[in-house]
Amino acid sequence: MNLHHTPAIFVADAPGLDFLNSIATPVDTPVDWIGDGEGLLDWLEQAGLVSAEAVAAVRDRATPGELDDVAAQARQLRAWFRGFVEDRRGRVLTSDDLAELKPLNRLLERGQSFSQIVSEIRDGVSGLALQTARHWRTPDSLLQPIGEVLARLVCDEDFTHIKACQGHDCTLLFADHTRGRARRWCSMAVCGNRAKQAAHRSRLKP
Repeated sequence: MNLHHTPAIFVADAPGLDFLNSIATPVDTPVDWIGDGEGLLDWLEQAGLVSAEAVAAVRDRATPGELDDVAAQARQLRAWFRGFVEDRRGRVLTSDDLAELKPLNRLLERGQSFSQIVSEIRDGVSGLALQTARHWRTPDSLLQPIGEVLARLVCDEDFTHIKACQGHDCTLLFADHTRGRARRWCSMAVCGNRAKQAAHRSRLKP
């Protein structure tokens, strides 16, 4: 299956968890949206983490195989961070968890972000604003926006609200921001509907 330009899944209500959900089993067969370099570029653009212009610039500068190497690093980062989340979801993070986040801090310290004054229209009035931008000098700079959304997940999200979908064989995670924290499914249209159908069939059995 050619996944390039195939819509990825964004149901987590938290960009860091959407990254973990970049490998999933939407219809019986596992799908990895960052299985190669082109897949990584496409997923980052769909996620809104990298602009189309930056994607084009990185693609032009990359040497053969370089993007695939970065995608492999992204998959390793995803596997490590999923383990971190799975071990801690359902409880509040504390400073005791910081030591386990050293790989993420090492990634973040490689960033090449900078600030620029840009024009901005606010409430219909033209003005100036300070905006953070990023150098895209090497393909591995693609890992920086991923590292930042993972860091924001750690620092801003209540891990007691991170849940795994209760759908059969579903691997998707999400942040439950609903009132009463009653969310059970990655999507009512998919896993929620399957559960309803299964319950209906069970009731029909003699």
